[in-house]
Amino acid sequence: MVDHSVRPTLTLATFNVHMGVDGWGSPFDVVAECAALDADILIMQESWAPDHGGPSTASSVAQQLDYPTVVEEGLAHGRLFAPIPTTSRRWSPRFGQLRKTLRLDRERFRTTAGPNDRACVAGEWGLALLARVPVRDVGVIRLGRLRRDPARRAVLTCTTDLGGREVSVYGTHMSHLTHWSPAQYRLLGKKLPAPDRAAVLAGDMNLWGPPVNSFFPAWRRAVTGRTWPAHRPHSQLDHVLITEALSVDSARVATRSGSDHRPVVVRLALS
Repeated sequence: MVDHSVRPTLTLATFNVHMGVDGWGSPFDVVAECAALDADILIMQESWAPDHGGPSTASSVAQQLDYPTVVEEGLAHGRLFAPIPTTSRRWSPRFGQLRKTLRLDRERFRTTAGPNDRACVAGEWGLALLARVPVRDVGVIRLGRLRRDPARRAVLTCTTDLGGREVSVYGTHMSHLTHWSPAQYRLLGKKLPAPDRAAVLAGDMNLWGPPVNSFFPAWRRAVTGRTWPAHRPHSQLDHVLITEALSVDSARVATRSGSDHRPVVVRLALS
């Protein structure tokens, strides 16, 4: 017998995993942190896929946490450096040191983008969508590459069902404001569904909540809270936006993570 008093819900999370390493380049338990989110659909930014040998960050999480659907989109090629031998309690070395764990091939300021005396692995830095609920109409909206941005940008899309109604899901990792991301926001706004559709847009927006809302005025933020930097957050860069057809059962910013971002988790229902 079906219990009609139980309202169907969909749990969605967005998490910038920073290639599964901290600012010193040392791995953290990204699988355990993703497991704690307990998301039906997980949007993952900065997944790392080595060119030769070994699974990507997203596929490792999917395999160990039983996500049958994994969609990945490479956004930039680069090199991931081995950990820095000396560390401290800080999340990363102090600003100004040759400290970068990742160097993207098209970065403009290459002299400060990573030391040459550390081993590195070439690979693809990208975006992923993981689902443990049935999804269909999986696709990619490509937003192109802005002149100052070393990475292309894209939005992963899919459709799932919630309480007998279709819900469109969009996951992204947007350019920085200094790269002139408003151009991409305007382009994305033209590709999103009408506000009367049940839809959710989630990701690392590299932008604060109010200006994000200004680009999508018919959508509303499902959660507010500081997400960056994870060790001492002062800003929210990671967002989940929903249309009026959806309501929020619960929402939270997760606790400090091994990444420089804190994950965001929402449980959604039909309005």
